[in-house]
Amino acid sequence: MRSSIMSLLLGLAAVMAGGLTADSVSAQEDVAFRAYLESLRPKARAMGIRDMTLDSVFPGLTPNPRVIQLDQNQPGGGAYAPIPNFEPYRRQHVDAARIGRGRTAYLANRARLARTEAETGVPEEIMVAIYGHETNYGAYTGDFDLIRSLATLSYEGRRRALFEPELLATLKMLDNGVPRSRLVGSWAGATGYPQFLPSVYLRLGRDGDGDGRVDIWNSEADALASIANYFVHAGWRRGQPWGIAVSVPAGLDRSALAARTSPARCPRVFNRHSRWLSMAEWRRMGIVPSGGGWPADRVMATLLEPDGPGKTAYLLTSNYRAILDYNCSNFYALSVGLLADAVKQ
Repeated sequence: MRSSIMSLLLGLAAVMAGGLTADSVSAQEDVAFRAYLESLRPKARAMGIRDMTLDSVFPGLTPNPRVIQLDQNQPGGGAYAPIPNFEPYRRQHVDAARIGRGRTAYLANRARLARTEAETGVPEEIMVAIYGHETNYGAYTGDFDLIRSLATLSYEGRRRALFEPELLATLKMLDNGVPRSRLVGSWAGATGYPQFLPSVYLRLGRDGDGDGRVDIWNSEADALASIANYFVHAGWRRGQPWGIAVSVPAGLDRSALAARTSPARCPRVFNRHSRWLSMAEWRRMGIVPSGGGWPADRVMATLLEPDGPGKTAYLLTSNYRAILDYNCSNFYALSVGLLADAVKQ
């Protein structure tokens, strides 16, 4: 199956040669798009999705050129591209307004949050911080039609291995009774208060208010419980912090602390971390917490200096890696942790 972009280019070339009209190019594109949708039926049936569900969606579906444009305009950045300082990002994403709204959401949901933390070990404030970072506490969840967006991205083909399973998962959600009107979100398929991909919703969505539904679009309780469940499956360790801010002595030999393994995932993120050492080992090197005390001596952590030597650094535990599993960005994970700490104060 040719991608829509390749098909369109070939068609336009034919127009320029005088062999086709613009209308015929559009017609060929529509035929190719519909053929791709029909090719999904066996996969959908294997997931238990009914033909009547597909028949309710496929006939009126068209590609969304805006989605293709947004996908192709995504910023690059290789492993050696310059990385900006964290401090400007922190000021923007852990600001007084976001902290204030976070405390409001925290207080409004304390009973459910406390129960969820007791069940899962995921701190209340971490759930709230994710909610705040993803959609500004529900203020903006995206307005793209998920099925149309994911069908467009799957058909275009550049990242079909990523987007086709999410399209099928969205169709499964529709087949399960989620109203089409709720199946909206980002252009890349993230949806609801936690901005879950459809496959994540199907796998990890949880009913937090006991009404028998998993409504991450309207129920804060469901959204927060689902976020906690995500972290449970990402390996969150009960009772450990995500990390602590520290100051580093000027004479620290950073070359001796370099990580000894090459990360297979997100190398641009993990290559900035030191190797793992215990809190006791870091303390013996002269590392000093910027506020509060030390975690238990046996807790393992890596060192990250996001703004370089002489600035605030962080010792980061395996729970920080769970935040990276949600969004593999040091700036994102650090700001989630810092927002969580501020909301709890």
